[in-house]
This record gives sequence, structure tokens and C-alpha cells, in this order.
Amino acid sequence: MSSENHQKVVPYKERKDSKKKQVSTMFDTISSEYDKLNRMITFGVDLSWRKKLVHHIVSLGPETVLDVATGTGDLAIAIASSSQAKVTGLDISAGMLEVGKQKIQLQHLNNQIDMVIGDSESLNYSDQSFDAATVAFGVRNFENLEVGLSEIFRVLKPGGTLAILETSMPTNPILRLLYKVHGRIILPLFGKLFSRDPRAYKYLSDSAEKFPYNERLTQVLIRVGFSKASYHPQTFGAACIYYAEK
Repeated sequence: MSSENHQKVVPYKERKDSKKKQVSTMFDTISSEYDKLNRMITFGVDLSWRKKLVHHIVSLGPETVLDVATGTGDLAIAIASSSQAKVTGLDISAGMLEVGKQKIQLQHLNNQIDMVIGDSESLNYSDQSFDAATVAFGVRNFENLEVGLSEIFRVLKPGGTLAILETSMPTNPILRLLYKVHGRIILPLFGKLFSRDPRAYKYLSDSAEKFPYNERLTQVLIRVGFSKASYHPQTFGAACIYYAEK
């Protein structure tokens, strides 16, 4: 099953602790450098991907949005800046949340965004709590993909929308080769040169390459209960936006 393959990719192969614990430790370690390196690695194109997702979500007029695996809060901030929605940014890494809180403070969005530490696979919210949910570059870090998506499904209101932005793989053979060179050589090189934890960027590359993308992820979404699951490749398939309804 796709979620089983997904589980095998961990940041620190020599450790015996869970993927969840390893991912939390990894993001705590790289939290201060994450935003800057992320812009460098994607050449800033990730900003346009987020903008498309935000436009779709905001157009639905949600009052409450849960941004799962919010990291440093880029997506939560973009949604709050473009709407009146109350946004809850949830992440397993206290370090990433702390960076996000500083950014929210600078943009005077404290009254609109709550940053909360929490586990995407065990959400501390009652059923049908949110109008919409989002995840940007986070679902591949779930220890159990189906459990995490099922939890998001549970806390969404009927008619609610889930939007996911995640890396994928180009279908064009030449672009696919370039994508793999970027992931296997350039990304780890950036990690070695600029990161305090080079293995983090090796993990981000490996997890992106092995993640079930495009129709395989839409099948998982449908399996956990979502309907109208669709995928929309971005920048020749380097990333993909997924939408699904409850």
C-alpha cells in the first residue's frame, strides 16, 4: 500500500524512534534556516503555487481554516491576509511554530491566526469543526498517510474542502531526469553548504520522490471518504495541487 512505502522514508535511518519523532526533531533543527533555504531550493516558484491554492480556498469564503503541518506559517499567513477567515496553524515542530509566530507578529495577524502544536494524525478538535483545511508540503511527512487524511476528513464540516500542495514528479522523461538531478544532487548540496542538518535535505528529496502523487493520492483521498478529489500539476509536474470535498 502506498502509505506503507511512505512510512519507510525517515530522516535518520540509524535511529529507532518513530518517523513522527524524527520529523519533529529534524524541523526543530532547521527551523531558523527553513524559509530562506526553501526559497533558494525552489527558486521562489513555490510562492506562485501557494498563491493558486490560497485563491481557491479564499474564493469559497470559509470562516474557519485548519492549516495542517503549517511549518513557519506561510500558507496560514497568506490565507489570513487574503480573507477574514480565522486560521489555525498546526504543526508537530515547536521550532517551526516559533518562527511562524514571529512572522505573524510582524504582520499584525495575531488576532486572526492561532499557531498550535499538535499531531496531524490525532487532531485535538471535535468532528465538523472547520470549513476548510489545507496542507502545504506536509502530507509526505505524515507517519501514516491515511490516518492523517482521515483525521482531516473528520474535523471538516460537511461540504468542507481540503486543499493540498505537494511535490510530485514530471511525466516528461527529460524533465523527470532534471527533477531527479535537482532532488538527488542539488538539494543535498544545498543542505551540505547551508544547513546545520544536511540529512534533513536528503530526507526531503527522498520523501518527495517516493510519495504517492497525482492519481495515487486522489485514490487515497477517496478511500478515506473524500469526494470530487482532483489533482492539478504545477510547473511541468514539479508540484501538484489537490482538491477534495467532504
